[in-house]
Order: sequence, then structure tokens, then C-alpha cells
Amino acid sequence: MTSPGPVRIFCHASAVAQNGRAALITGASGAGKSALALQMMALGAGLIADDQVELFLSDQVICARAPATLPPLIEARGIGLLRVALHPPAPVIVIVDLDRAPVARLPPPLHCGILGVDLPVLAGQVGPHLAASLCQILTTGHIPHHD
Repeated sequence: MTSPGPVRIFCHASAVAQNGRAALITGASGAGKSALALQMMALGAGLIADDQVELFLSDQVICARAPATLPPLIEARGIGLLRVALHPPAPVIVIVDLDRAPVARLPPPLHCGILGVDLPVLAGQVGPHLAASLCQILTTGHIPHHD
């Protein structure tokens, strides 16, 4: 009898990490996933993967890594593909949905289940402070309205 392989999925997203924690950035094509990742990189975050992210379960924690075939690049729309040093895998603590607008100034908590694990979801259409806010969340591990 063979054991099943590691539990993993691939998603159309970008992922960045800071202080050992990752954010998964989701949204439709052209929503700004790469642009947000670039802004966060300028603030000190590292790019795990752009456009394609492999999510896997490790000790009941969702982790993000670059698929083995993904080149170390990020797209800068209107400029081209930029070379980067990819960050190693990291546990995902938050999902940022760029297609979602907040329902209130201080919105209620949202969650999304991935591989049997609930992760907090933040609306991405909040304004120019998004990159800085996400870097702060990754630095501290504190996700507003989810503690």
C-alpha cells in the first residue's frame, strides 16, 4: 500500500513574506497582485512567488512556495519581467483578496478554507496604505478583527 503524496494545490496568486510569515495575494487577472507584491518588496518583504503559488499543508499549517518550474521573476506591468531572489517557503497567515472591497470602515472578520484550514481574508480594495498595512501585519502577526 502506498501512502498519498503531500497535500498541495496550485493557485493563480502571488505570495510575499516578512518576518517568517506570508500573505497570499489573490484577485482577477490585472487586479494588481504583482504591483502589490512589488510595493511590499520595496518595504522589505520578500517575494515567494508571482502569478503561481504552490500551497501545501505542513503540521496543519498552510505554507506557500514557488512551484519548482517557476522562474525567479516578477512582472512589472508596462516595464517587463524583473529578476528577483525568491524567498523560501513560509506559513500563510492572511489572504488578501484584491477583488473584494471592505463592507465597513472596521469590517467584520472573513475567512476562507484552504486544504481544511481556515485563513483570515482581508479586502484588498482599501487604498494606498494596503502594502504598508500588510507589511505591518506580517511583521507583528496581528491581523485586525481576527484575534
